[in-house]
Amino acid sequence: MGTRGGGLYVGRRAAAVGAALLLALLVALLALAALYGRCRQKAATQPLSPRAPGPAAPPPPAPAASSVRRLPRHLLPLHYDLELWPRVRPGQAGPFAFTGQVNITVRCLQDTDAAVLHSAGLRSRGAAAVRGPLSEPGAAVEVAGLRQEEAGEVAVLELRGRLRAGRRYVLQLGFQGRLEEDLDGLFLTRYTDRGQSSMLIASQMEPTYARRVYPCFDEPAMKATFNIRIIHDPSYVALSNMPAIDVCEVKDENGSLWTVTTFNTSLKMSTYLNAFVICDFDYITRTERGNEIRIWARKEAIKNGYVDYALNITGPIFSFLEDILNVSYPLPKTDLVALPDFGAGGMENWGLMIFQEASLMNLPSDEFTSRKAMIALIVSHELGHQWFGNLVTMNWWNDLWLNEGLASYFEYLGATFVEPKLSLDKIFYAHVLQPVLREDSEIARSLSESEDKIKGSFSLMSLFDNITYSKGASITWMLSGFLTEKLFIRALTVVDAQDEVQLPAPVKQIMDSWTCQNGFPVLTLNLTSGTIRQEQFFNKNNRKSTDSYNNTWIIPISWMRNGSSQPLTWLDKSSKMFPEMRVSESDYDWILLNVNLSGYYRVNYDQLNLKRLARLLENDPKAIPAVSRFQLIDDVFALTDFGYVPIETALELTKYLAREDELFIWNVVLLNLIPENLESTLKNHEVYPLLKKYLLKRMLPIYHYYAGFIRQNADALEDDYFAQVYLEKLLATACWLGLQDCLDLSSELYAKWRDNPEYKIPFLIRRTVCCYGVAVGSDKEWNFAWEMYNHTDSVEEDEDILLYAMSCAKESWLLYRYLQYGLSDTLFSSNCTSVIISHVMTKDIGHHIAWEFVTENWPLLSQGYGHELLHDVLKAMGRFVKTDVQIQELQVFYNATLEEDEREAITMLLESAKLENIERRKLLIKIANWLEKNIDD
Repeated sequence: MGTRGGGLYVGRRAAAVGAALLLALLVALLALAALYGRCRQKAATQPLSPRAPGPAAPPPPAPAASSVRRLPRHLLPLHYDLELWPRVRPGQAGPFAFTGQVNITVRCLQDTDAAVLHSAGLRSRGAAAVRGPLSEPGAAVEVAGLRQEEAGEVAVLELRGRLRAGRRYVLQLGFQGRLEEDLDGLFLTRYTDRGQSSMLIASQMEPTYARRVYPCFDEPAMKATFNIRIIHDPSYVALSNMPAIDVCEVKDENGSLWTVTTFNTSLKMSTYLNAFVICDFDYITRTERGNEIRIWARKEAIKNGYVDYALNITGPIFSFLEDILNVSYPLPKTDLVALPDFGAGGMENWGLMIFQEASLMNLPSDEFTSRKAMIALIVSHELGHQWFGNLVTMNWWNDLWLNEGLASYFEYLGATFVEPKLSLDKIFYAHVLQPVLREDSEIARSLSESEDKIKGSFSLMSLFDNITYSKGASITWMLSGFLTEKLFIRALTVVDAQDEVQLPAPVKQIMDSWTCQNGFPVLTLNLTSGTIRQEQFFNKNNRKSTDSYNNTWIIPISWMRNGSSQPLTWLDKSSKMFPEMRVSESDYDWILLNVNLSGYYRVNYDQLNLKRLARLLENDPKAIPAVSRFQLIDDVFALTDFGYVPIETALELTKYLAREDELFIWNVVLLNLIPENLESTLKNHEVYPLLKKYLLKRMLPIYHYYAGFIRQNADALEDDYFAQVYLEKLLATACWLGLQDCLDLSSELYAKWRDNPEYKIPFLIRRTVCCYGVAVGSDKEWNFAWEMYNHTDSVEEDEDILLYAMSCAKESWLLYRYLQYGLSDTLFSSNCTSVIISHVMTKDIGHHIAWEFVTENWPLLSQGYGHELLHDVLKAMGRFVKTDVQIQELQVFYNATLEEDEREAITMLLESAKLENIERRKLLIKIANWLEKNIDD
């Protein structure tokens, strides 16, 4: 999700070595989670072994007051015999249904007169039965009744006898359900292939949708083996987790012929990893170390080679993971299926991974693009799950971060292995660590939640967020920096293994300080005294905490002094003095903490050190590693946003930028100084001409470097990942600041396209070129964009770019005409109208035009969009509210369109927007004053 300049680059070999050193950590993390139990709990369970992935020992019976979503611990599933029969024929009209039969072999752990298992939205089919004890041939337990509890998503088999502890039984249940197009459970989806309409059936079981497909013990720790049989139309192929071992035919009650595909017995696995696909796809294949890898997709996509790249990298990533983990992939085959419509980017089902097709496809003509990087990351993530999640599984969803955090960490190791041109540290920090630090400061939840907080599907689904994925990966990255391989191995069997290395506390205590409390720390450094103080990073204007950890973390501190790396040290209390960090009076004596962003925290330096770092950047920026320059700037702007330091402090660190040649660093600067949602606000403020002069003076070197490539050989940038991702922002900013060469470049490339529609503007700057090609042109340029938008061969990405570009016009009448076009059902699909309004509204001359258009046409617009469009309009217009008069003008419209109970909420939102804009104006005045004093430095 460029390698020029300083910073640590991790290539193919180094990535393998580094990952190998992390083997024990990754194993230890999973083991420690089981070994030490939950946050704030004292009970312990046995560690899981990655080489023996049997079912986790069942926890003790849940108390009566626990969530209804947890099953009682009376029965443990051992094996499922499952038959599924989707009653679907090609070309058939709905509604659709499926039927099935499941026989579940269970071991009774505690005497019971009822069998409780998960079931949601299913109806029973035939009489349920219980066979056993299996040690007594022909024995059975009579079923008194089957009760469905929809609220708890369980089915209760009420028995006339009792199941006895230590005995095995078979629960036999027939079922039927509706086959919906909702992308959950077992679902149907429609698509077009080679001009023909088609249907397919697929599954998505995570987190708790298996119970919508068949009655089961739908909890991750309740692993079992599976024998699966799928009955389907003969024109389809059926896929599941294991290879097919038999294909035969059967006739239904009407004499119609169906195909029966039987699959081999699975390994023990969780129900959420069950997977089924029934489709009319083609596939390509290769074998890697005996593992048959197939990628299935629409026949047109296979023929055109759209999934060739995904196939070419899947085998090498598999081998890479096997080698560094020293654990072989245990299945004989792997299928990756690219669905035209899927609710996630990818799903890690063991042996049958399912992807949204955009996550696997690229044009064969692409040498290296950001799309290839995205494919490598997504494939690597799901392959990482084959070990972390599938082979070794969390006990319950509150430890989802162990699954997703580790897989998110591995996706970057795997991707940079198959694409060495990616810089591991830079891409990890820019895509994972920096964004989640921004988000984590606003979210009040810990990485590992206690079980009693997770109640119902909604809160369960809310765990699938950036905290789980990116913070989990970041904590893993940090831990890998201070744990040794010997400790990793020892941690599998010994609780208190810290004697092997110099650690300030047991590993569990260190881990808990990061996983069991909200947020993260900021370290404040005083170089005069050598004191470091920690506190939770909060918005100073809204500070509150109910955390029982008293905002204290056990923090590993990597640091350097005057360019030399120093031994790792620890902060394990709220404040601590480090005599070795006191500096002399020399301006060349400086300290840098959290080198290469190895820790999950921010750093707040005192003014003395910041001045020395600012001077160092101006004289010799490469003395600070690229990632640390990135961190230094991102930290100081975040500290400004949250009231720790004044904006002038952050601006001092931008003076050196004329010597900065890293795009990912420029990107973080521009995102902080010129956020996209504030461009029109800044353009109409007195700060704009000052920003223009200050920034352009510093941007010219890096701008001309890349503009030269664009004019002479844009293909040469295909190996520069950060150019693929961030050059657009740099070019757009240069044009927004009025750099004539940027405007001329956009006009030249746009004119070249106008003269020859077969010419392709380089994709990495196409959005900006089209926008400013229209902006500096006349109605001829706008009309050409309109013509190309309506071109039958235009792809969706180009359509989105052109929708945006047409809103860049500087003539008011063109914008008004564009908005009028948006009302026409014959010119646009209905979902484009709100997009057009939003695009126009964010432009410096467009927001008043768009507002007038919305108010004049509201009766028509409200029929299609209603309050959703109103919310988007309010969000955009709120940026321009500065006075009570402006609020009243907006309020008049909302009073006429909203119900009374909604008006009060809108008034509060507008008032909040006004206060925010007033504060922003104060900030912009400070920035303008600083720029006036420093513009010529």
